Amino acid sequence: QVQLVESGGGLVQAGGSLRLSCTGSGFAFDGYAVGWFRQAPGKEREGVSCISWSGGSTYYADSMKGRFTISRDNAKNTVYLQMNSLKPEDTAMYYCAARLYSIDYCNTRNTVWYNYWGQGTQVTVSS
Repeated sequence: QVQLVESGGGLVQAGGSLRLSCTGSGFAFDGYAVGWFRQAPGKEREGVSCISWSGGSTYYADSMKGRFTISRDNAKNTVYLQMNSLKPEDTAMYYCAARLYSIDYCNTRNTVWYNYWGQGTQVTVSS
């Protein structure tokens, strides 16, 4: 059974940090590109960051550059999203998604590019 599980969300003050984890099971995680997306109430789901299967390619949405860092540990079937200098506008449900893709590429613009999704973890940043 394919499963993606996000963890690490919570309540943090503005300027603080959180590290989200996305752990996969039931599939060969190291062959998959992984993306992070977020969705705030009343807003569309937006791409945050993504990482290719090898970790050789990463992408960030403009508002996250310099604040967020994505990485992966294929031995642990886990992708991490380190979020620093958090702002109240970062408040959202954060989802990870995965797609089998052998080329060093990933996608933050198109949610339908991904095959599998987790259930999400809530991040709340207080001002």
